[in-house]
Amino acid sequence: MTSPSQGATAERLLRDLAPQVLGAVMRRFRDFGAAEDAVQEALIAAASQWPREGVPDEPRAWLIHVASRRIADHVRSEAARRRREAIVVSLVPPELQIALAADGDEAALEDDTLTLLFMCCHPALSTPSAIALTLRAVGGLTTAEIARAFLVPEATMAQRISRAKQSIKASGVPFERPTPEARAGRLGAVLHVLYLIFNEGYTSSSGPALHRDDLSGEAIRLTRAVHALLPDDGEVAGLLALMLLTDARRAARTGPLGELIPLAEQDRGLWDQHAIAEGVALVTAALSRGSIGAYQLQAAIAAVHDEAARAEDTDWPQILALYGVLMRMSDNPMVALSHAIATAMVHGPRAGLDLLNALDADARLSGHHRLDAARAHLLERAGDREAAIAHYRRAASRTTSIPEQNYLATQAARLSDALK
Repeated sequence: MTSPSQGATAERLLRDLAPQVLGAVMRRFRDFGAAEDAVQEALIAAASQWPREGVPDEPRAWLIHVASRRIADHVRSEAARRRREAIVVSLVPPELQIALAADGDEAALEDDTLTLLFMCCHPALSTPSAIALTLRAVGGLTTAEIARAFLVPEATMAQRISRAKQSIKASGVPFERPTPEARAGRLGAVLHVLYLIFNEGYTSSSGPALHRDDLSGEAIRLTRAVHALLPDDGEVAGLLALMLLTDARRAARTGPLGELIPLAEQDRGLWDQHAIAEGVALVTAALSRGSIGAYQLQAAIAAVHDEAARAEDTDWPQILALYGVLMRMSDNPMVALSHAIATAMVHGPRAGLDLLNALDADARLSGHHRLDAARAHLLERAGDREAAIAHYRRAASRTTSIPEQNYLATQAARLSDALK
């Protein structure tokens, strides 16, 4: 009988190992589509066997071994059916696969993951397709999770990922660390991938838990690796700072039953001061270099929040000014939403509501629960409780995150009770 803890442990381990195994299999076979399919089959086999039989002593080697066998079996089947001996010749012989499977060089593991990260963002793909594929291959997100991050239907995202795999195969791009020139061209997409992985981990778009620590932790780990590779890049430092400054609040974001606690009500004594200090140092150094980017600005905003001893001490005029600069750099609707909230905190809820009304015309945001939630909050502050109740309820109906649903429904119920 499998215990829940055994199953959860195996699931976490598989998520951690998936990009490492895919990188190793890619390094050996040079076929992204075949490697990903084989690794997925190996992960499914492990998810079934490990909780029952126990995790192997060398789980990564086990997965590489099984994935390699899957590719070899597929090649043999194809060769027998179609007589396409050229496929067999192009792949590593089975005996060499097994010999390489136990490779445990930690430097190679990290190199494989970083190489996979940059490879998925190569010029054969459009930036949205590169980001989607990397989220799938390196971040381990499901197609549905990626679709929600991009604010598009799941079927659309599935097609995008499929086309991206085909483009990589057709491009013939080798699995190797890109040159400094090629790396510079892919860095923006790589950072966006890491940003989206972190966001999905910090506030899960669906399910019973607000956080997915495995995702946010992996995003921070990979961003640290990119920062070690490019220590003088201001946006890499800015993104790492943003993650640290945001993740520092994680322990205070939920109550004992997993309920959501908004920023203004959090116990700031639970915030991770070491992460805040590291994040502030990173963004301060990055901003001092003079070339300011979007991640640095977001990190600066996070730092202003984190450095306020109490919610009422928050320097909202500075936050509003930073969002104003960020708005000129970015067409991100979530930035516009945050700018509206900051405007309300400085100039009053009606000023913020006017900006939210303008966002109704943005198809990327018009049906999103965060727009309704923000409007509900500002309507409540403006004294329009009945309208606030309606928008809290609509927001609750539009999110698939159970902690968010519960929080928004609770706010609606609280206001309803107050009107009785």
